[in-house]
Amino acid sequence: MTPHLSFITLGVDDLERAVAFYRDGLGLATPGIVGREFEFGAVAFFKLQGGLRLALWPRASLAADTGLAVQPRSATEFALAHNVESPAAVDALLAQAVAAGATLVKAGAATFYGGHAGWFQDPDGHLREVADLWSLSRLWAERRRLRHRAPAAPRRLLMGAWVRRRRHATASCRSRAWCIGNPPSNGPSR
Repeated sequence: MTPHLSFITLGVDDLERAVAFYRDGLGLATPGIVGREFEFGAVAFFKLQGGLRLALWPRASLAADTGLAVQPRSATEFALAHNVESPAAVDALLAQAVAAGATLVKAGAATFYGGHAGWFQDPDGHLREVADLWSLSRLWAERRRLRHRAPAAPRRLLMGAWVRRRRHATASCRSRAWCIGNPPSNGPSR
């Protein structure tokens, strides 16, 4: 089985408020709330990139569908990440989320891994990270490029050492089979 994630469903306390936050506040497109005619059926879908969908579903509906009791909210159990193209875009998206009703958890700042990130909670307490990983990926690509580029002088020295070892091995061989790496089972033949 090839794992394929197609939906991220967030349980929400107030579906109308959650839709307003994601649609009006963050600018995600949605056809609105569908399924109101069914008990526990009201849900809102948001199309994301790559065929992924975000679903907002009342906690009571999620509990009824799974057969589990409604649990207390906990912000540290799950987080969504939103990658943007620059540190300025991190700060702009955090400000947009706060203006829409989010709670700023951590302002955008440099991270220990070299990126720039900040955190907010949506009106239902779900954690969202906003991170500039594009700058970080460019930094990693540059480090890989530099790491794999060996200076010319050491490469020649290494090549010379390999040639010297190969000449010594060839000179000490008495059997052509042994020299090309196919040793007989009892050592070199004489």
